Amino acid sequence: MTRSEIRAVLEAFLFVAPEPLSVDRMADLFDGVDREEVREALTEVRDELEVRDSGLHVVEVAGGWQMVTRPQYAPWVRRLLSKTPARLSRAGLETLAIVAYRQPVTRAEVEQVRGVDCGGALKTLLERRLVRMLGRMDVAGRPIMYGTTQEFLQYFGLKDLSQLPSLKEFQDMADAELPLELPFGEAEGKEGGEAAPPAEERSAPAPSDSGDPGEKCAGEA
Repeated sequence: MTRSEIRAVLEAFLFVAPEPLSVDRMADLFDGVDREEVREALTEVRDELEVRDSGLHVVEVAGGWQMVTRPQYAPWVRRLLSKTPARLSRAGLETLAIVAYRQPVTRAEVEQVRGVDCGGALKTLLERRLVRMLGRMDVAGRPIMYGTTQEFLQYFGLKDLSQLPSLKEFQDMADAELPLELPFGEAEGKEGGEAAPPAEERSAPAPSDSGDPGEKCAGEA
């Protein structure tokens, strides 16, 4: 295949894929095209869209590549879809930040940091597929451990968790009371536990009752 044909096929893959595609996955779909050539062609597809100021762009996110609409055209897309974006409350944003930086984390640990009940916020995050259940902690009571999802990475435009925004940025969003627009609507009739199946159970250290939990969270960020 010529490089032009490879680019065209990759563009088609990205257009129809509902989630990010890894370089390895796309390379496996070709005959005689290695992953390095696929990566180079992906970069060319991305650059071509940039040059012609397309309403679409290709981003490297959540461990793969994805074609998405440009943020500045979101109001027009919403007008077409006639949808009002779901929003995340300050409580939800604070809870999400704690889960992101302390994962795997239990509900009790989240509530220790926030100082209030977080059951409702966690349920909402599960329904919106921003948080998932990772398994149960191997301590008395076997509490459920929570962590972030691929959808979380996609929404924030992150390749992986090493690119998390600073904890201060999360806190500034909450302090400014700027609701975060979410890509998913309400999951009507769905229990929080059904939003994401638990992963394989694994051991984890028992929660510590010593020290300032807020400072511990910031330090781990």
